[in-house]
Amino acid sequence: MNALLKFYVTRLITKGTMIITDAAGQTTEFGDGGGEPVHIHIKTKSAERRIATNPALQFGERYMDGEVDLLKGSIYDVLALVFENAGNDAATESWMRAIERLRLLYRRHIQNNTPIRARSNVQHHYDLSSELYDLFLDIDRQYSCAYFETPDATLDEAQLAKKRHIAAKLYMDRPALKTLDIGCGWGGLGLYLADHCEADVTGITLSDEQFKLANQRAADAGLADRATFKIEDYRKTEGPFDRIVSVGMFEHVGREFYRDFFRQAARLLDRNGVMVLHSIGRFGPPANTNAFIAKYIFPGGYIPSLSEVTPIIEESGLMMTDIEILRLHYAETLKNWRERFEARRDEAKAIYDERFCRMWEFYLAASETSFRWQDMMVFQIQLTKRNDVLPLTRDYMIEAEAKLREAEQRSPALELCHAAE
Repeated sequence: MNALLKFYVTRLITKGTMIITDAAGQTTEFGDGGGEPVHIHIKTKSAERRIATNPALQFGERYMDGEVDLLKGSIYDVLALVFENAGNDAATESWMRAIERLRLLYRRHIQNNTPIRARSNVQHHYDLSSELYDLFLDIDRQYSCAYFETPDATLDEAQLAKKRHIAAKLYMDRPALKTLDIGCGWGGLGLYLADHCEADVTGITLSDEQFKLANQRAADAGLADRATFKIEDYRKTEGPFDRIVSVGMFEHVGREFYRDFFRQAARLLDRNGVMVLHSIGRFGPPANTNAFIAKYIFPGGYIPSLSEVTPIIEESGLMMTDIEILRLHYAETLKNWRERFEARRDEAKAIYDERFCRMWEFYLAASETSFRWQDMMVFQIQLTKRNDVLPLTRDYMIEAEAKLREAEQRSPALELCHAAE
């Protein structure tokens, strides 16, 4: 086995059991012998060398390309074991820190999300086959963190609860509120606001597939007069709007464009308006996006720390009126997606190929484990321009959610529009 790889794994895996069969056929066991073992086969010396020199990128790449196989356990099991051990000294080896410092040097280039590049980055992921997303998302095709009100909630229930929770924070206190959904996805949240809150919704996306499906869903639900979706960069949008919401889009803005984003939001928001921003974030200080995710899944993406976001909000003319941290909700969401994808893997392979399935398995497993054992979380920030726009206490959110639950019972068909396609 490559000497550097052996040294690294020996230092890293101190709890549990990892077995590696190397390119020469030699088997080595690491850890304390506890728990269910995972057994990895690294088939080539080239793969050993690459993983040793850049594990954050190369382990996923070698797995995706078939140079790494699993003889016992799943890719999730392997990553879970790694992240459960990642608090020890091996995680801060000087050579690992050096790799991350080098990545920081060209972070600005990677995240240079100009309008043209931003559209290309979005299309890379969100314009994949529509059938692929049907394999693992909920009935409304919500591709962001769900809100699990109870541990035994289903994915469909938790995604509906997420929409309800965000609508309550938007303080939809009257009908016909002019509402902007930045990064509207396939239209689920916008349609929810149009239906249950009688909002006048404009949704914007950079994805052709999302644009087409969102407008079709609005027509099918009889909501086209209250919900319109278009392809548009947020920097080109004209206001004002009474309400602005953005869910799962801020991760694609890029660190260098945060000022543009919040200044534009301030320009678009009415002086009596309310905005809710829902984004993946970090508990800890700023850090690089995972190398594999950045290269293969979300090019141009960046996960911020609150310390990077709040100072820029303060400069923008907006004020933060509420911040909520969702801790393990995304881990549970990703667990549902991962298990659903595994159950229908053969269908995914028929749409794409084995390499794509391995890439997607690694993406979902790495994402889930990062929310369980690393510093990933989701934040929801409520923003206004004035401090007297909202009621004095948060009771209005609870009351709004109760009313929305009643409204959902009266109009259950909307959530089923997607399933009927």
